[in-house]
Amino acid sequence: MASLQEAVMMGLAPDGGLFMPEHIPVIPKAFFNNIGEMNIREIAYVVADMMLGQDIESEDIQRIVNDTFTFDVPLVKLEDNIYSLELFHGPTLAFKDVGARFLARIISHFGSPSKQNPVNVLVATSGDSGGAVANGFLNVPGVEVYVLFSQGGLTPLQRAQFSIPNSNIHPIEVIGTFDDCQRIVKEALKDDDLRSRTSLTSGNSINICRLLPQMFYFFHGYASLVHRDGPADHVVVSVPCGNLGNLTAGLLARKMGLPIERFVIANNENDITAEFLRTGLFNPRRAHRTVACAMDVGNPSNISRILDLFDGDYTEISRVMKGYSYSDMEIINTISETRFNDKYVLDPHGATAFRALKDDLRPGERGFFLETAHPSKFSRAVTLATGIKFDNAPSAQVSKVHTPRISASVDALRKILLSPTIKH
Repeated sequence: MASLQEAVMMGLAPDGGLFMPEHIPVIPKAFFNNIGEMNIREIAYVVADMMLGQDIESEDIQRIVNDTFTFDVPLVKLEDNIYSLELFHGPTLAFKDVGARFLARIISHFGSPSKQNPVNVLVATSGDSGGAVANGFLNVPGVEVYVLFSQGGLTPLQRAQFSIPNSNIHPIEVIGTFDDCQRIVKEALKDDDLRSRTSLTSGNSINICRLLPQMFYFFHGYASLVHRDGPADHVVVSVPCGNLGNLTAGLLARKMGLPIERFVIANNENDITAEFLRTGLFNPRRAHRTVACAMDVGNPSNISRILDLFDGDYTEISRVMKGYSYSDMEIINTISETRFNDKYVLDPHGATAFRALKDDLRPGERGFFLETAHPSKFSRAVTLATGIKFDNAPSAQVSKVHTPRISASVDALRKILLSPTIKH
């Protein structure tokens, strides 16, 4: 058993496992009587105080929550009983702004980092984690951030968001896939010799305090639904899934009492989770690139947390969740059709979740899906589907930032972490 501070500052358990709360508190049902009148800061404070209040003073939780949510998370109606929860209004235009900003403030609260003894935050990114974590920790004294990304696996805008000259953000290009990047981060966190020589933690959802704040917007989405249309029975939520951090957060919210009837899981062609929900077999394999690149994950870490939440009961898992997967062409067509029919522009990940929700929603149910990134972050796919062009060309700063290219091995990362010459 570890304290919250130990879990946050280690990122990964000594045996390589993921930390989970020992006890998940249940919010009193009375809380939901007035949830429709609460804003996201008020909701987040209640949820965070219940989950973290034994380890962090309430006034500190309030400050962390207020500093995290400096932007809105609107719920937008698309069709009868179907809504988009827009999670892209933060500084890097992606849902991960919530978790990254919260984690940065938690680490500053616990870590007391200094220039002499910095905290080194490792983050593997398949799309938006890199930019969000970079923004959350940018110029935080005593923190160095190392962003591992797969060779050729990101859009130019995603690269630009963590390629910041003369900063504490250090991009590292890995010759491999996102799963290779994630494996390297995990191996580094388990390396006793490396940990003895430098303070390491993770900025990915393997860090419990990157994941927990993602619960807040599930509560907020439900509250917004109640505020718009009154008491919300039979609510379904559709989640675009890669590493399963968002899904795990939603399941934790449900465990705390959020009245979500079930979850719809949306995969691209890397359909490991959807296959598991169909067959009960978890079969990780090498991911391949798709237009929804943030979901190009072949071995999602958070599956272990989901199994823990359900005590490994596949029957219950398959009752609460159903999976769908879509090809690139189906995703592009969904973006195109939604622009034409609903006058709404989706990014590829939101399009996958929207399509899955439409395919799954039953009479008498209401649902919302997570629109996880602004369409401009995936301009090539969205322009192909809709003809809309975005004026968001990344700056030339990417070429000005030293970006080492390494093999997919922890030894290659070790040399960088222990080298005094890596800093810009």
